Amino acid sequence: MSLLTTEEYKAIAAGLSFPTQAFIDGAFRPAISGKTFDTVNPATGAVLAKVAACDAADVDFAVEKARDAFEDGRWSRLHPKERKETLIRLAKLVARNAQELAVMESLDSGKTIFDCETVDVPETVNCLTWHAELIDKIYEQVAPASDNHIAMIVREPVGVVGLVLPWNFPLLMLAWKIGPALAAGCSIIVKPALETSLTALRMAELAMEAGIPAGVFNVVPGGGAEVGEPIGRHMDIDAVSFTGSTATGRRFLKYASESNLKEVTLEMGGKNPAVVLDDAENLDRVAAHVVNGAFWNMGENCSASSRLIVQKGVKDALLGRIYAHAREWPMGDPLDPVNRVGALVSKAHYDKVSSYLGKGPKVLMGGKADAGFVEPTILDVARDAKQAREEIFGPVLSVLTVDSFDEAIALANDTEYGLAASIFTANVKKAIRGARAIRAGTVTVNSFGEGDISTPFGGFKQSGFGGRDNGIHAHDQYTQIKTIWVDLADDGDEAVG
Repeated sequence: MSLLTTEEYKAIAAGLSFPTQAFIDGAFRPAISGKTFDTVNPATGAVLAKVAACDAADVDFAVEKARDAFEDGRWSRLHPKERKETLIRLAKLVARNAQELAVMESLDSGKTIFDCETVDVPETVNCLTWHAELIDKIYEQVAPASDNHIAMIVREPVGVVGLVLPWNFPLLMLAWKIGPALAAGCSIIVKPALETSLTALRMAELAMEAGIPAGVFNVVPGGGAEVGEPIGRHMDIDAVSFTGSTATGRRFLKYASESNLKEVTLEMGGKNPAVVLDDAENLDRVAAHVVNGAFWNMGENCSASSRLIVQKGVKDALLGRIYAHAREWPMGDPLDPVNRVGALVSKAHYDKVSSYLGKGPKVLMGGKADAGFVEPTILDVARDAKQAREEIFGPVLSVLTVDSFDEAIALANDTEYGLAASIFTANVKKAIRGARAIRAGTVTVNSFGEGDISTPFGGFKQSGFGGRDNGIHAHDQYTQIKTIWVDLADDGDEAVG
């Protein structure tokens, strides 16, 4: 992809018209209360727009319209081929408006335009297209039964679904959820993060343009207490898919238990290890992966490699290469495509991340924070240090030293989280043994990554609950499995079953 200049991106930014109202039943609408909140550019502190501050009344209205749409079948009973064609049109519209969406995302979140242009928007298009193409390719089943019976196992859309988004990948996480949810035939209520509502609202507008019927795709912006909790407690929402912090994920389980026992899928935090053994080959390549894993998206990534667990025999050589690669990640204006590190998403989050940079662990590199920006930082930490145990969610890499393979794996598992991990070694047996032993939903060997759209993504322990995003497995969140048992016996036959 050919990137524009800073001046060209700023010209696009100056010409943007921001969507600011809730999108319910195919139209933009103010919050019923008339309230708004400011959405702010974290890189400058400037107010971008005043967005509708919705509450439980708006959630009720959106659910009513989503339920009407689901029950009358305008989307849920549409032929799979037609749903597929509509979602492909949406993906094409996203591609056609890619630069607008990338700039809007960068302004709203502090993410670099480099990431928005080269990762977030292209992967959004890929995700929507992949799930669209899957619609008419997931076959149902016939179970073995007697000659007098047919046992059909069919998938049906779960119904009205609440999709609660994080602020770190607003557009891409939206795609991860709406792709399989809409493919299944569900009606959706999207709650974007309070800090990053703009691209979700713009996506709803594009969905309407693509031909998704009114009432099927609704976006209700607002705070967690005002919108998130009413979604979690709503008696007419059939399922919730949430990505965000473990603390908030716990609340959705509570809301479900105290309401209608709606299905809940949670993708939450991580304190992910990158294990480097002393037989790892090509330390320069290893260092590039570690740096990417730690500092990509300013470390605001639940699968970030925030713990480097390295055998002492290779530590010094590896750190030297890590310092060199980290210098290739300049920090600054997110709309300058040269920069790889932008602003943290909000003042509150900047304050949280900065609090980990005070007295304590030895600073090996970086450690400075100013005006919403935290430079890539590497710390040499003790195992009981909070920097080694707590999810910082910023560009901070904690280094821990071990003597052996067994010690490295034990330390990798010494966390309440279990989302992602990586292991670097030239020994195939150690690679497989380590990948099997580490308690995480995704383990990469000799690389940092999350797999791709075809591989399920989610966590063990306090990193995940109830299902997976991505892959065919993502569709399980948004469908119910039904058995249809057909008796074929003649009146004179003895029925069995």
